[in-house]
Amino acid sequence: MTSNLTRATTAESISDGPGSIIKLLTDTPELTCNTAVFEVGAAGAPVHFHTKATEFFHVTEGRLDVLVGDEVHTLGKGDFLSVPPGVKHAFAPAAGHTAEVFVGFTPGMARFDYYRLLGRVREGEATVQDIIDSQPVYDNHYAESEAWAGRPRSAEA
Repeated sequence: MTSNLTRATTAESISDGPGSIIKLLTDTPELTCNTAVFEVGAAGAPVHFHTKATEFFHVTEGRLDVLVGDEVHTLGKGDFLSVPPGVKHAFAPAAGHTAEVFVGFTPGMARFDYYRLLGRVREGEATVQDIIDSQPVYDNHYAESEAWAGRPRSAEA
């Protein structure tokens, strides 16, 4: 096994939506990791699930809402959560808050091209249909959730 060093100054950054920056750290067969920084009101990741990998979240700043199955958890700085394969989940900054989170997948999922696709959609160089078509390629399967749709999204809610 080879070590993998990614310097903060050279890590690729992608904006996948307003107020959201993803920094790509490592994408190996064993482990995929990135950081995500969300401004107040950023959309975050929609409801989805993976069939092959556990996804995990470690909040380094702010507050993050995470859907797991049919329950929404609000994580604070230092909190950690893992979501096993097959469990629907979503995440976004908690209402009225920013969030910074370390996100990982094990085993690795070759997801960097998925994040790049999200960036191309944001730039108008690809379409939402391209994302839908990519679901089996990146093991990112979209789902619905009443619990997620009904959660507060603004500080006034």
